[in-house]
Amino acid sequence: MSIMHPKRRFADRLLQVQDSSTAQIFQAVKKMKARGVPVVDLVAGEPDFDTPANIKAAAKHAIDSNFTRYTATGGVPQLLDAILGRYRQDFGVERTREEVIATIGAKQAVFNTLLALIGPGDQVVIPAPYWVTFPQVVRLCGGKPVIIETDPEQGFQVTASQIEPYLNERTKALIINSPHNPTGAVVPTGEFLEICQVAASRGIYVLSDECYQRFLYDGLMPYTAAAVAEAQRPFVVVWGSLSKTYAMTGWRLGYAIGPAELIAQLGRIQGHQTSNPTSISQAAAIEALTGPQDSVHSMIREYQRRRDYLIPALNQIRGIKCSLPQGAFYAYADVRSLLGDSVKTSDEFAARLLQDMRVAVTPSSGFGADGFIRISYAAAYSDLEEAVGRLTDFVNTI
Repeated sequence: MSIMHPKRRFADRLLQVQDSSTAQIFQAVKKMKARGVPVVDLVAGEPDFDTPANIKAAAKHAIDSNFTRYTATGGVPQLLDAILGRYRQDFGVERTREEVIATIGAKQAVFNTLLALIGPGDQVVIPAPYWVTFPQVVRLCGGKPVIIETDPEQGFQVTASQIEPYLNERTKALIINSPHNPTGAVVPTGEFLEICQVAASRGIYVLSDECYQRFLYDGLMPYTAAAVAEAQRPFVVVWGSLSKTYAMTGWRLGYAIGPAELIAQLGRIQGHQTSNPTSISQAAAIEALTGPQDSVHSMIREYQRRRDYLIPALNQIRGIKCSLPQGAFYAYADVRSLLGDSVKTSDEFAARLLQDMRVAVTPSSGFGADGFIRISYAAAYSDLEEAVGRLTDFVNTI
């Protein structure tokens, strides 16, 4: 006699969550490469540089000296001091160990912060385009993303006056990302500080994604929300990562800086979730933050060289417009005039480009818009040249 089991269901929260568009493209490219299909891959937000030798050496030393056991959940004191020391040296910011936590990549800092702050019905204001994960995590926490559209004709800039009408009694947090993924836009320092002031004065948290903090061009200087006035600090959180700055994507080391009482809650969550970041990655991160910074400056110079080739080249292609990114390492190309009966959406555009020309880019649907493609120039200069040629040929066929 068989026993009937009740219908099994996944949690309802998953009904509100979409798959990552970047992850989907990444997997499609991976499968093609596994079949031996050559692809010009301009999808990943991942430096094409190797992790610097001194950082790898620090990790090897950690293994050889048996630094391979559990550590404190939020990272060893030496790592917390190294993060704070970087902010002291670069920005003149003084913070305490109680105001910083090390995480398994910046994505864990995002998850844990929103999990600590957001409950059912809470609203989180997010300018669009946005990094694909932001609204999905808000929904997982039971909150509601409130999306602000930015203007491509204005370089996708975000201003305090634009944000203020969206803030109300149900708003719990505002997410700001500068330098910006996917557009490369940079909020001017004065405007950024005004945004922080407007939100914090209402008791609304400002969650500042600064993973591309150091990637600025044309003489622009890095800044951080950690440097806001003392009165605003109880409502300002910085998310950071070593992944881009030190070519350490696989090492999975990020952090959050914020008010001590909130950082303590992130630690409580992390203690039940993953415990500490990998001890070996922590050792490598200490060296990255405290050791020579030459590799960072070299990468930035090379990214600017690639940007200075790519953007004019894209703008020479029929039907494509692309504003000059001031930071990060992405071109956010406008292909709206090319959409029509043959190719209706940016998803179709990207799929056809991959299928017909073996060039992988990310469609803008996952970033909260349509009609754009994100092109990563964290790729070899020769790959960018090849991609421009293939993209030109593709456009001439549609």
